[in-house]
Amino acid sequence: MSIPDRPFISYHLWSLVVPAAGQQRLHCQMRRGFIKARQHEPQVKALLKKATASQRIGLLAQKGVYEFHNHPHLLKQDDGVEKVAQLLKLNYTTLEVQQRVLQILKNYHSSPLLSNKQIIQLTRGDEGFPKAIAVEKQNYRFRLYATMDCVFIERDYNNLEGEAQPKSRLRTLHILDFKTGKSPFDRRQALVYLVAARYLYPEYQAIASFYNLEVGKKSELITISDSELDKIEQEMANIAKKHQQDIYKYQQKSHFFSIIFPPNPGYHCRFCPFNSICQFSGVPKN
Repeated sequence: MSIPDRPFISYHLWSLVVPAAGQQRLHCQMRRGFIKARQHEPQVKALLKKATASQRIGLLAQKGVYEFHNHPHLLKQDDGVEKVAQLLKLNYTTLEVQQRVLQILKNYHSSPLLSNKQIIQLTRGDEGFPKAIAVEKQNYRFRLYATMDCVFIERDYNNLEGEAQPKSRLRTLHILDFKTGKSPFDRRQALVYLVAARYLYPEYQAIASFYNLEVGKKSELITISDSELDKIEQEMANIAKKHQQDIYKYQQKSHFFSIIFPPNPGYHCRFCPFNSICQFSGVPKN
């Protein structure tokens, strides 16, 4: 079996290979092994299909924003939240999901972040795997996958920065990622979007930010220079190559799974979706 000639990278893979700052002790490479190397095994496949309450809330929140802008009159109607809740079929979800998503819808209905924005892309969240972006440079090549929640034209970016800019530089693209829950914003996700934007929207200057729909918190605007983007691309290429090599090693010698994807057991195993089948987990098996 030969190694595929073009590895791939996404924010999700980046987060599986490299822990976020300060999260090293909670990071486990074996989780990546289950998700990326053993995902077709029946037990693993079944566990991957199980969505947590947090995942359902995130998806329904994204769908809710989409429906508000797909039916913009609902943003002006008193019963707009109720109508969107019906479109989302919230009554078929658990009480926790219903309560939290309803509050998110109420928050957005009262303060719609995207009102009057020139939106060029707004996803529902369930469109599936995005089309790959082919990145080819002299020293590396990889496939980049980036699913952007929302992309719109930021007409007054110069005002946000506090200084006037020539009109020729005002074509600014704003990539916005929606969040729910208490998870911190991970700047690496924004960097992946900014790399993707230079290929998908080369005629624009791109910025990125996060917005938590549940608590109404905005992140800082994230923008980096072309030279910094080049460095990020190189780092992504290195991560993609490492993962590709690990998958190849596993395909050749699957019995070395725990060596190729070493475990990091601890209290965090309680929250791992694979603790029921992982021999290294300290969580009691049923």
